[in-house]
Amino acid sequence: MSKTLTFRHVSYLWDEAKALELAGNEVDLFIYRSNLLGADLRLTNYAGGNTSVKIMETDPLTGQPVPVMWVKGSGGDIGTLTKAGCANLYVDRLHALKSRYRGLEFEDEMVELFNHCLFDPKCATPSIDTPLHGLLPYKHIDHLHPDALIAIAASKDGEAIMKEIWGNQMAWIPWQRPGFDLGLKLEQAVQENPNLRGIILGGHGLFTWGETSYESYINTLEVIEQASEYLEQRYGKKSPVFGGARLENTDEQTRKNRAADLMPTLRGLASSYRRMIGHYTDDARVLEYINSNDLDRLAPKGTSCPDHFLRTKIRPLVLDEPEKLAQKSADELKAYLTGKFEAYRADYAAYYERCKHDNSPAMRDPNPVVILWPTVGMFTFAKDKQTARVAAEFYTNAINVMKGAEAVSEYVGLPEQEAFDIEYWLLEEAKLQRMPKPKSLSGKIAYVTGGTGGIGKAICEALLQEGACIVAVDRNLLDETQTDLRKRYGKDNALSAAIDVTDVATINDSLRQATLQFGGVDIIVNCAGLSISKPLAETTQKDWDILQDVLVKGQFLVSQEAVVILRKQGLGGDIVNIASKNGLVAGPNNVAYGTAKAAQLHMSRLLAAELGPEKIRVNTVNPDAVLRGSKIWEGEWAAGRAKAYGISIEELPAHYAKRTLLNEEILAEDIAKAVRVFVDGSLSKSTGNVLNVDGGVAMAFVR
Repeated sequence: MSKTLTFRHVSYLWDEAKALELAGNEVDLFIYRSNLLGADLRLTNYAGGNTSVKIMETDPLTGQPVPVMWVKGSGGDIGTLTKAGCANLYVDRLHALKSRYRGLEFEDEMVELFNHCLFDPKCATPSIDTPLHGLLPYKHIDHLHPDALIAIAASKDGEAIMKEIWGNQMAWIPWQRPGFDLGLKLEQAVQENPNLRGIILGGHGLFTWGETSYESYINTLEVIEQASEYLEQRYGKKSPVFGGARLENTDEQTRKNRAADLMPTLRGLASSYRRMIGHYTDDARVLEYINSNDLDRLAPKGTSCPDHFLRTKIRPLVLDEPEKLAQKSADELKAYLTGKFEAYRADYAAYYERCKHDNSPAMRDPNPVVILWPTVGMFTFAKDKQTARVAAEFYTNAINVMKGAEAVSEYVGLPEQEAFDIEYWLLEEAKLQRMPKPKSLSGKIAYVTGGTGGIGKAICEALLQEGACIVAVDRNLLDETQTDLRKRYGKDNALSAAIDVTDVATINDSLRQATLQFGGVDIIVNCAGLSISKPLAETTQKDWDILQDVLVKGQFLVSQEAVVILRKQGLGGDIVNIASKNGLVAGPNNVAYGTAKAAQLHMSRLLAAELGPEKIRVNTVNPDAVLRGSKIWEGEWAAGRAKAYGISIEELPAHYAKRTLLNEEILAEDIAKAVRVFVDGSLSKSTGNVLNVDGGVAMAFVR
C-alpha cells in the first residue's frame, strides 16, 4: 500500500510524537487512531462505525497468552472512545461460534452468545458489528461510514464504480443487515482474495485494515480520499447537481427570521407523542438540496446507510416554499401544517402496517424527525438537543451521499422492508428499553432573565440538572456563563444571550436565538432585578423609575413576548416570577423596591387568571435575604439594609437568619429548588401561587 500524507478531502491528524508516547501499547494506539478518525465527520458520523485491534493477552485462568480483540462497544462513539467504552473478546471463541450459528433466521440469538466470548466480563457490551471484526484476520480494522464511500455503495452501479477506482484491491458485498452472517461473508471475501485492502458493504459503509494502527489509519484515509476525488471530478459533468436549482437562495437574515417564526409551530406539532427539542440549520449543502429540481424525487427515497436511517426515520417531511405559505392567514397556515403532519403520521402508520412482523415492537412516535423547508433550511426534532443536532448531521451526510451517487450513477435508498427491519429490530428495541428514563425536565426549554447572576445562574443549573435546555439572558457575564454551563452540563444544552428587559427589540432577539437554538420555550423565569433601599425622602424619581422599569415593566414585556411562542407551540408552559418577601411585608426605607415587588406579585396573579385556560401556569417565588452570590447585595443595597436595621454589613447574614422561624440562611440554590418544583411536574395543577423561600418570616405569610 502507498503512504499518502497529503489529503484534500479528509484530515490527516496523526501526530508521530504522540504516537511514540503510546508505542508499545497497542490498545492505546488503537484508541488514539479511533479518536482521530471520529474527529472528522467526513469519515464517519457521531457514534457511527467502529474500530478494533487484536492483541495477545494473558488468560487469567490458564496464564497462557491468547488472542483478544478490543472493539468499540455498543452505542459508543469512536471520536470520544476510551478503554471503558470497548468490549474485549477471545478471538478463538468468536470463531468457535461458527459451529453454533443456525442461519439468518437465528441471527439475534448470536448476540447473547457474544457474552460468552468476553475476556473481561465487566467490559462494555459488544455491538452487533462484533463478528464483522472478529472473523476478519487483520490486526487493526476500521469500519466507517464516509459520505464518499456510501455515495458509491448506494448507487445503482456501485460495484462497477468500485472496480473502476480500485480494480481488484476492493471487494463488494451487497446490502444485508449487520450480523454473524455478514461477518462470515467478510471472512470469505478475504479468503478468496488475500490481497484486498478493503471491502465496501452495499448501501452501508467501508471496511479497511492494516498490520499497525498507523497503517490502518493511512489505508482508511487513502481509500476515502480516492473515492472523494472520483466524485469531485464528476460533479455537474453528467447533469447539473441535483438537477439544478429550482429556487433561489434567500439572504441569511431572511432565512433565520422565517425559521424562527415557524419553528415553535413545528415543534408543537412534532411533540404530539413526547415533547421534542429542535435544531435548525441552513448549511449550504442543505440549501443546495432543498432548492433543487430533484428534491421531490430524492426525498421520498429516504436514506441508505443504517446509521443515517435510524437517526432520521424513513423519509423527511417537505414543506411548500415560503412564498406559497405567506399567502395563507395564521389560521390557514396552522391548518396546512397540521394537515402535513397528519398525512405524515398516516403514511408512517401505513409503512408500519405493511412491514411489521408478528413479534414487532409497538409502533413508535409517528412524527417526522427531519423537516425540509425550501429556501429556508432543515429542522430536526428529537428527545434532546444532542440527538436533534446529530439527526441533522446524519441527514446532511445523507444529502452528500445522494449528491455523490447521482453524480456518478443513480441513488438507491434502503428498501422499505429492510429499513423497517432495522428500525424495529428486536435488538434495537432492547437497546432502547435499556436507556435510562428521561429526567423530569427532559424535552423542556427554559428562558431565564438575569441568568448570569447568583440566583439566575443557580436556577439555570437546577433546571439543567433535571434535563432541561436553558437560555441564560442578561447584560453581562454571558460568555463566562455559557462556557461554564456547557462545560458542566454538555455543549448542546446551554445558550446565553444579551438582553435589556425594558427593550422589546432585545427581548425578541434573545427569544429568536432561543427558538433557533432549541425550537421554542416552555419555561420563562423572570429573575432580572436590582435593589435600591432608601427612605421616602431620599428616594429619587430616577430610583423609582428604574425599579418600575426593570422589575415591573421587564416582567410584563418578557412575559408578553414569550407567550407568543408558547401559544404557537400549543403545549402549555410555565412562567415563574422571582419577586420578594418585600412584596408582602412593609419594611422600613423600602418604598420604591417594595412597591415594585408587590406589583410583580399581583401581575403574576392576573396572568395566571388570563393564561390558565391555555395550560400556561404562572407562579411566584418570594426570596428573602439571599446574600451569598446575589448581585443585588453588592454595593449600596446591603449598606442601605444595614443602616435600616442599625447594624453593620458584616452582621446582615446572621441578622436575617435569626429573624426567621427556622433560623436558616437562604442561598441561591434554595430559590432554584423552588423554581424547579413549580415546573418539573410536581405542582402541575397549581397556578397563581406564591412560594416563600425566606426561612419562615411570619409577617410574609400569605393570608
